[in-house]
Amino acid sequence: MSTRERPVDRAVRLSIKLRQEAANELRQARHASGLSQGFVAKACGLSQTQVSRIERAVLPSVTIDQLARVALVLGLAPSLRFYPSGSPLRDQPQNDLLDRFRRILGAPLGCRTEVPVPLAGDRRAWDMWDVGGARTIGLEAETHLRDCQATQRRITLKARDSNIDQVILLLSDTHANRAAVRAADASLREMFPVSGRVALRALRAGKDPGGSAIILL
Repeated sequence: MSTRERPVDRAVRLSIKLRQEAANELRQARHASGLSQGFVAKACGLSQTQVSRIERAVLPSVTIDQLARVALVLGLAPSLRFYPSGSPLRDQPQNDLLDRFRRILGAPLGCRTEVPVPLAGDRRAWDMWDVGGARTIGLEAETHLRDCQATQRRITLKARDSNIDQVILLLSDTHANRAAVRAADASLREMFPVSGRVALRALRAGKDPGGSAIILL
């Protein structure tokens, strides 16, 4: 049985942690300002009970709007940002793309999926980790290449943190993906210098592609 924590379980844990952190900051700020819960509640249009529950992190349905109201009354500037903490779940089209790639690999190339980045606590993983000859090849599969720059940044950081030799960016062979690759031709060519056709021919023959490449399949 898999012991991997489900995203929904991590989300519950994270939401509790974030509510507690927000509660501590708001409570400490109110105490430092010498304001009562009643005053803060009236100023931000909430009930004193709501403010009390927010400060105790026992309001599970607390909204960003409510937190922002309380924070601004206390002279705080609320902020919400998202940071990479893991690899997104793969959908069926992406699984199908990986299956197609797996079938074209020639012996003696092998592959593993869901290979984690070797850093303690890092939840990022490679879609596939292919070992060919003396080189280690990481593979990222995308069915829709929406933001080339963001994809390049993500792959660059993962490659650095994984200490891998080269990367294959595997894309579904669609009109939209071909257009995205053409639009970002210069930057992509620098990061992926090997022709996709050359890399694909080498992989079919069970050989090292010789460098990072974009393959449309």
